[in-house]
Amino acid sequence: MSAALGEGEAPLLRVREVSVRFGGIVALHQLSFDVDAGSIVGLIGPNGAGKTTLFNCLSRLYDPSGGEILFTGRSLLELPPHAIAALGIGRTFQNLALFRSLSVFENVMLGGHCGAHGGFFAHALRLARTRRDEEDAAKRARSLVDLLQLGKVAREPVSALPFGMQKRVELARALASSPKLLLLDEPASGLNHEEVGALVALIREIRDRLGVTVLLVEHHMSLVMSVSDKVVALDFGRKIAEGTPAQVRDDPELIRAYLGTAQTARAH
Repeated sequence: MSAALGEGEAPLLRVREVSVRFGGIVALHQLSFDVDAGSIVGLIGPNGAGKTTLFNCLSRLYDPSGGEILFTGRSLLELPPHAIAALGIGRTFQNLALFRSLSVFENVMLGGHCGAHGGFFAHALRLARTRRDEEDAAKRARSLVDLLQLGKVAREPVSALPFGMQKRVELARALASSPKLLLLDEPASGLNHEEVGALVALIREIRDRLGVTVLLVEHHMSLVMSVSDKVVALDFGRKIAEGTPAQVRDDPELIRAYLGTAQTARAH
């Protein structure tokens, strides 16, 4: 079950009138929406709609030209990129960013290091706190390997795995830092029909078992509509629809901008 917001409780993530410009090109225009704790929110729109641009703002890879982004009530725009993971935001990417020569388990372990406490001297001296961090990271990595059904290939190099399994490794690595918010950038890209079906169940399990809030960008409409509590639709950097999957699916602006006809929308 997803966590419900208590009375008066602020959303986990608040995007407020965020704009991004690249020269004369407007990538995002005064975009606003909330992501409640415990929810799964889908972000959809045609290519060039601004979805990945927003993710890059949340990851602090881009600086908005206007607006505000609040996470747990704190401004993300005051933080450097390296502080985002430690704050509680994890991310996967459209293109896999794995260490292909390392094993599955080693890749997942690396994802947990951003939350480790000791600095250089603590690691050099192998202080007790550092050892505990390593033990905790290994325990969490083993748990995630099991959750994502990677146990049989845990010691295999990532390069030897099929693409669908590599995507699971990247997902496990993003979860290794114990994020409050998980940003999934086209998780179904390159997957076959059976793998997409399994991904729907996996995203729900991550939310329900780990208590992780999910914001996903995805072109696979059936996945978005079946897994999301709320959907936000963009077109040319502007929000054109927001609501439950049923509400957004039949929105005339979305049909015009993204799906073409009402018949097409219902078919997907």
